[in-house]
Amino acid sequence: MLRRTLILAAASLALAACGQGAEKAADGSAPLIVGATAVPHAEILEFLKPTLAAEGFPIEIKVFNDYVQPNTQLAERRIDANYFQTKPYLDEFNAARGADLVTVAGVHVEPLGAYSRRHDTLAALPDGADVAIPNDASSIGRALILLQTAGLIRLNDPTDPLQSLRDIAENPKNLRFRELESATLPRVLDQVDMAVINTNYALDAGLNPRADALTLEGGDSPYVNYLVARPDNRDDPRLQALATALRSQAVKDFIARKYDGAVVPAA
Repeated sequence: MLRRTLILAAASLALAACGQGAEKAADGSAPLIVGATAVPHAEILEFLKPTLAAEGFPIEIKVFNDYVQPNTQLAERRIDANYFQTKPYLDEFNAARGADLVTVAGVHVEPLGAYSRRHDTLAALPDGADVAIPNDASSIGRALILLQTAGLIRLNDPTDPLQSLRDIAENPKNLRFRELESATLPRVLDQVDMAVINTNYALDAGLNPRADALTLEGGDSPYVNYLVARPDNRDDPRLQALATALRSQAVKDFIARKYDGAVVPAA
């Protein structure tokens, strides 16, 4: 079924494409270079790689350990697409860097979680506990909304995805927040009372979100992870074939088997 879907999608897009460049892209002569963080994004792409290659759409996966370079290199045309980020993060990057990267397909949700090696429950957090959260604007807001949902703080506007620490209206436990780069959060777990960690970094560090998180976003989280491209190449048949494959039932089944609820296919 995945094979037939890819063929139909690629055929219709190849017919719609015009110019020699599009024909070269469609015949698979050059691999599509896709930037991704290691877990789960690169693993999902590796799962699809043989099928895409067999259909004439080879991909090359470039693994990153941060959230800035995949977008920077895409904007600079050093890679063709990336797969690692949510729409709020992309919007923030575009606004801050004057970029115009665009979403192509929503693939999955990674429920954000709060973890601790010092305490077994949220109730056990002491007054004045040190809490580490991601330092990019979209993730700060997401982390604070998670902590409000857990009953630890109250925000002035819990619907705003770009919350900051200044938007905390009530902090009954007097939590002390440390804003750190997302990739470093698993490494500071022994140094803080709790850390709010993106699931890709949690999985990469050997954490099990369902078993280890003190609180975890629900599967209805609006923070979908997207395949992202530039306006000039979003209709490239290779890219559209990848988008179709990422949204396929085969990938949904793979995600369900491999991640056991820690990663959830997008609706």
